[in-house]
Amino acid sequence: MSLQTLPRDQIQRLHDEFLTAYRQLQDEQLTLDITRGKPSPAQLDLSEVLLSLPGAIRQDASGTDVRNYGGLDGNLQLRQTFAEILGIPVEQLLAGENASLSAMHDAIVYALLHGVPGSERPWAREDSIAFICPVPGYDRHFAITERFGIEMLTVPMLEDGPDMDAVRELVADPSVKGMWLVPTYSNPTGYTVSDDVARQLAEMTTAAPDFRIFWDNAYAVHHLTEERTPSADLLGLCAQAGNPDRAFVFASTSKITFAGSGVGFFGSSPANVAWWRENISFRTIGPDKVNHLRHAMYLRDPEAVHQLMAGHREILAPKFDTVLRILSDRLGPHEVATWTQPRGGYFVSLDVVEGTAKRVVQLAREAGIALTPAGSAFPHGLDPRDSNIRIAPSMPTVEQLEVAIDGLATCVLLAATEQALAS
Repeated sequence: MSLQTLPRDQIQRLHDEFLTAYRQLQDEQLTLDITRGKPSPAQLDLSEVLLSLPGAIRQDASGTDVRNYGGLDGNLQLRQTFAEILGIPVEQLLAGENASLSAMHDAIVYALLHGVPGSERPWAREDSIAFICPVPGYDRHFAITERFGIEMLTVPMLEDGPDMDAVRELVADPSVKGMWLVPTYSNPTGYTVSDDVARQLAEMTTAAPDFRIFWDNAYAVHHLTEERTPSADLLGLCAQAGNPDRAFVFASTSKITFAGSGVGFFGSSPANVAWWRENISFRTIGPDKVNHLRHAMYLRDPEAVHQLMAGHREILAPKFDTVLRILSDRLGPHEVATWTQPRGGYFVSLDVVEGTAKRVVQLAREAGIALTPAGSAFPHGLDPRDSNIRIAPSMPTVEQLEVAIDGLATCVLLAATEQALAS
C-alpha cells in the first residue's frame, strides 16, 4: 500500500521505525561511495595485458614507427575494429586521444570559434545559441555547455529516446545548434534510442543547417545481459535523409580497457571529418600511436571486444542485480520510488518522492554513503521535481553495495515519511 494513503498514526509508526534504522546506520560509521561510474579494480584487471604491450614491436601494420610524430587519423586496424562495432565507414572514423569527452569539448570549441559545415558564421558570433538536453542526462555533457554559456533546453528522455514532439518544436528555432544524446544504455536511465526515433532525428526538416547531434555512444558494447542491444545507425539515417552532416558520433574504450588510458573516436560525414581533421591539425601532430597499437593488438577484432565485455558483464551484472533486488524489497511495498532496470550501461536512475531527493542525499551523506548530488542529471544541477538520484553500482564490491543500497533505501523511506508527516 502506498505510504501516501496511510493514516497519520501509521505513517508516524513507520517514521519512528525508519528513524531508528537510520540511527543504527549512522552508528556503523560507513565510508561507502556510489557517486561515479568508475570501473572497479577487477574490471581494470581484465586488461592488464595492455601494460606489457606493444612489447618489442615498434611499427604498426602500415609500417609506421609508432614512437614518432604523425598519423592524425589514428591506427587503421583499431579504427577498422570500431568502425564495424559502431557501424561507421572506416574512412569516416578517426581514433584520437584517451577520451571521447575531450573530443566533445573540442568540438564545441571549434564550432564556437569557426562554425561547422553549414554555418553562416562561428557559433560565438550568433546572438545566442542553445543545446537540447534530454533529461535525466549526463552531467558532464551539461557541464561543457554551461562552461561556455550555452543555453540548455530540456526535453524528457523516454524509454525509446528523447520526446520527439518537444525536440521538433525546439529545433524550429535556428539558435538551437546542438543536442546531447547517449543513444545506447543512456546515462543515467539505461534507455536506448529506437531506430524509429533515430530516423525522426535524422529526418527533421526545420533544424538549422549547422545543427549537430552529439551522439555519445559511450556504452555501445556495455551489455548487462547476453543480449547485445544494437545502436541505431544515426549517421547512415542522416545520410539517407539528406542531412549527412547532422551527426557527430563519439565513442571510446574508456570503460572497455583502462578508463584513464583508453582511445577516443570521432565519426561523422566526410565533410565533418575533413572539418575535424583540419581543426585538430593545429593542436596536435598526432595521437598516442603507442597506445593505439597496444589497443589494436589487444582488441584485434570486434569479437575480441565482445569477449572482453563478457568479462565485464560477469563482474557488473551481479552488482546491478543487487541494487534492483534491494530497491524492490525495501521500497516496492511502500510505493515511494520508481527506478529503471537497465540492460546495459553503468547506472540506475532512481526517482524518489517529489521534493525529497536532496534530503535523501543529505541523509545518506551523514550516514557515510556518498551519492551523486541530487539534480546532477539536469542542467545546472536543477531538477525541477527534486526527485532524481543516480546510482553508480560499478566501483564497490557486491557486499559493499548491499550495505550502501540498503542504507539508501532507509534514507528514502525516512525522507518520505518526514514529508508525509509535514504535509
